[in-house]
Amino acid sequence: MLRRFVRLLLATTVYLSAAPFTHAADLMSFWETPQYGGNSFNRLPPTKPYFDALHAYGATWVRLAYDKWQGQQHDFLIGNAGDYRGLQPTDLATLKATLDRAQAAGLKVVIAPLSLPGARWRQNNRGQLDDRLWHDPKYAQQAAAFWRDLARELKDHPAVAAYNLLNEPVPEQNGGLAGHADIAAQQAWYQQQRGGPRDLPAFYNAVIKAIREVDPLTPIMVDSGWYGAADMFSYWPGALADSRVLYSFHMYEPYEATSPDNLTRQPQYTYPSDVPVAGKTLHWDAQQVARWMQVPLDWAKARNIPPQRMVAGEFGCMRMWSGCAAYLQDVLSALDQAKIHWAFYSFREDVWDGMDYELGHFKVPDVYWTAIKLNAPDPVIRRSNSMFEPIHQRLQHITASATAAAKQ
Repeated sequence: MLRRFVRLLLATTVYLSAAPFTHAADLMSFWETPQYGGNSFNRLPPTKPYFDALHAYGATWVRLAYDKWQGQQHDFLIGNAGDYRGLQPTDLATLKATLDRAQAAGLKVVIAPLSLPGARWRQNNRGQLDDRLWHDPKYAQQAAAFWRDLARELKDHPAVAAYNLLNEPVPEQNGGLAGHADIAAQQAWYQQQRGGPRDLPAFYNAVIKAIREVDPLTPIMVDSGWYGAADMFSYWPGALADSRVLYSFHMYEPYEATSPDNLTRQPQYTYPSDVPVAGKTLHWDAQQVARWMQVPLDWAKARNIPPQRMVAGEFGCMRMWSGCAAYLQDVLSALDQAKIHWAFYSFREDVWDGMDYELGHFKVPDVYWTAIKLNAPDPVIRRSNSMFEPIHQRLQHITASATAAAKQ
């Protein structure tokens, strides 16, 4: 009898270990402590060594955008952002295989599309803003259908830690609200738009409702408006209806200094220094960086949204900018103080090197650009350096903390 019991126990253990993953775990628990990661906006689906390298630095998650990948039709996974009819099966298989590689490397993944039906990513749209989602309700319905379909396919994948519904939405642009408008102007604008197609919180609630029809558990991540600006939660009257939501903002301010279109153009600001933002010149230093990122945290606190639900989904600066390393240090110091999740932009991007900090201040060699023309893998070797070190130090810290916790 004992031998039969042991054999049965072993057989059951083998069966359970081989059984398909089910979404029994509460993924919100992953987000209960600060998680640090990077953004992957690559033109080729990331390889296992790519994910291994990010994990080896100490990252726990990656924010994954797939819109640069070659798809069956014009828009990867969506097919046609002007008329969504269903997920593209070959594209879906590519995405799932990529998630498998991230899982094997020990990374959680946040799916972060750059396009939705009616909102094709500008760089896939000949540089033009696609604003249809924000004035034609049929595209909101298509976007909800797309996310329902995708959640049905991904809800049981062990790598997926959240769905980031749309990267950097801009319902305010062309809608009468300027970026970084004061709170009173934002709230007055929202009262005019409430219930209409430019009502971003209402759009999110509708998409989340569609997702919850097929996936009640996976956390949802939502960006603030006006390209994820830190101050653009200010017009939202409250938290979204779903309790399993993470609120994300992006930090590139002062944009004129951190992200000029051409690093050779003038003026090229130093850091710290006085830099204009939305028509106002402010002195940008560690204190101002912290004040700017405090705005969404104060908004959240006033609405009883805890810090562990807040995310700096992107932050960065042009690596050739003389103030970049100091700026990264100050952003990260403020995030240390806030104790929220973050993902730096970007990790080993293979189509644009502007914020690839492992490259330091040096220009990429010609083989980088040749690989892009040939749609071949990026051959450039990266390594940590003084510019990447502020990020590296924090990633190592979370690894050390996790190791210590595991030993207790």
